[in-house]
Formats: sequence, C-alpha cells, structure tokens
Amino acid sequence: MKDGVLDFSDILYIDNEAHNLLWKSEVKPNTILLSMSGTIGDVAIAMPEYKYPMNSNQDIAKITLKGGLNPFYLYAFLRSKYGQNFLKREARGSVQQHVFLSQMEMIRVPLLNTTFQNQIEQIVRAGHSSLSKSKSLYSEAEECLLAELGLKGWQPNNKPVNIKQLKESYLASGRLDAEYYLPKYEDYTSFIRKYKNGADVLGNICTLNEKNFNPLDNSEYKYIELSNIGNSGEITGCTTSIGAELPSRARRLVRANDVIVSSIEGSLQSVTLVTDEYDKAICSTGFYVVKSETINPETLLVLFKSEPMQNLLKQGCSGTILTAIGRNELQNIVMPKIRNEVQIEIATYVKKSISLRNEAKQLLESVKLKVEDAISTPPFN
Repeated sequence: MKDGVLDFSDILYIDNEAHNLLWKSEVKPNTILLSMSGTIGDVAIAMPEYKYPMNSNQDIAKITLKGGLNPFYLYAFLRSKYGQNFLKREARGSVQQHVFLSQMEMIRVPLLNTTFQNQIEQIVRAGHSSLSKSKSLYSEAEECLLAELGLKGWQPNNKPVNIKQLKESYLASGRLDAEYYLPKYEDYTSFIRKYKNGADVLGNICTLNEKNFNPLDNSEYKYIELSNIGNSGEITGCTTSIGAELPSRARRLVRANDVIVSSIEGSLQSVTLVTDEYDKAICSTGFYVVKSETINPETLLVLFKSEPMQNLLKQGCSGTILTAIGRNELQNIVMPKIRNEVQIEIATYVKKSISLRNEAKQLLESVKLKVEDAISTPPFN
C-alpha cells in the first residue's frame, strides 16, 4: 500500500488451503485496508475490479462496514488529516510502532450526508480508473519496444551451466563469478547486437552525470531515494530537507528528462524519468543519472526497465555485502539504437501514462481535502 493505492507488481501467492486457513485475513471487494505496524496510517481500498480471492499480511487491518457508511468515504476520511492524526496519536511502541484493532474501533467518524459520500466515491473511482489506464499505456509502451526488438515470445537459454576457457572468461572480462557467464546473458547480448537498426555500448549512446553536487546548508531541496521509485517508473514522493540535514549520499543534482537508474542489484527495477516537478531535485549516489542525445528519455525509461536490459544490468553487478553495477560495467552494456519512429510512439504512450498517473494522484488527493473542508465547516467545526 502506498499513496492510497495497492501495488500488485511484486505480490506473493498462496494456495487455496492456506487461503482458507487464513480466512480472517481475506480481503474482499470494498474492504478498507489500514497499516497497523511500521508505517502507521497507510490506507487503501480493495476495488471491486481487482482479481480475487485475495489475502493479506497480518499487520494490515481489514475494515468492512455494517451499513450506513460509504466505504469510499471512510477511505478518504482515514487518509485525511483527521484520520491520520488519530492514528499517529494512538501509535504505541518505541522501536516499531503499532496501532491495535481495539484502538481503531474507537475512531470517531463524522456522518456526512449520503450525497456527499457518494460524490467522494465517484472521485475515488475516477482516480483508480485513471491509474488503471496509465498502467495499460505503459504496458503498451513496453509491448512496442519488445515487438521492435523481436523479443515477443523469444526465450534465452536458461541452462545454469556454461563452459568457458580462461582466455574467453577471466582474461577477457576479469570476472571469476560463475553467474556472470550464464548462457542467457550471452543470448541477450547477441540478440541486441543483431537489432536491425544497429547497437552499441551504453557509453557511446548515453552520458552519465557523475558530478557531485554539494547542497547549501540552509537551502531546501527535494531528495529522491530508492524507496521513492514506484514499480511503474514513477517518483512516488520525496523528502524535503535543508542541505545540512541531507545524508552524505545526497550528491546528484537531477534535471527534468533525466533518467535515473538504480545501481544496487536488489533494486535494479528502480528506474524513473525525472518530471518537471522534480527538476533540480537531488538523488542518492545509489543512482546513475543518464541521458542520451539519440534516444529520447521516455524510450530510455522503458528500455532500462525492459527484460533484456534488466538482465544485463544484473549480470554486471559485483561485490560481496552490497552487490551493485559499477560504472565500467554499465558503460559496456550493449544497447539497441531504437528507430526514431518507434521512439516517438513509445514517448507518446509514456507521456499519456504519466499524465493519467498525475491525474489519478490529484483526484485521490482531492478527496482528502474535500472531506477535511466538509468537516471543518458547521456543524462540525
């Protein structure tokens, strides 16, 4: 749960037997989901169009209504400052805070009129509809790229064994880790090299902004971390702090239309396109800041998040405690020179996707303000 919605891009599955055993944590349509532990106050609603059956973590409260109250209105109320303030006040614990079910039952909810509650429902549904369309458009951009590369339906060699002579392994690459030589990585590289419009190494197609930026102590900055990158390539939020309070890793100044790519193996999917909202923000040195003169930023975004590039990024990772891809490995990754007409098509999909995602965010934020305004006017003030 994040920013009032559920993200299904990294879910786990259980069998029917386990689901039936965990019947108390089943999630049904129109159920309000509320985080009870860790990040207190994350709220989402199980939309009727989601795929069911669905179950959830035990630290997520499932709230169903007995009648007389619209669940979409309750969702908006819990996300408003009134609901959030109650939850933060009731949080218990020193290391990891919790809110208990008995405390949630004591939340007082103002009973605004049915017409207003129905209006809130319409706005929330519209927001989720825009979000769904946004994801579909991004998927179309991905499909467009894979079709252009001829990767739709293609599978690499997934055998876990490869045999190499010393001269074509360590002496050529300097790598001794066996995973580096998996056949699938060779297949992805070979496939990209055969792209009809040509290919080259990343260092010849893209430029990396590696210049350290030293924030001024008393100036305020937006700071983007790995946790701020959504699975659809969006920036879900940021920390706003003065320079003196920023961590030492906050040293990369980003501009609109830069693409930032995580260097950490476990977070390689954290790739995003910097929008105007985050122009002149600072990101962590855990990112590479990438741009290109020949590939538009929208295509770079989709390309870096694509299956072949993700695999080649993973191949380049090295290290012991925290594995990451180094600069030289990154610059030597083979990239396709996507045709301009395909880039334009991909950019159209991605721009529409971003526009709809922003629209969804505004709609879901607006219901909080509407509820707050309604509560702050007589007879509730």
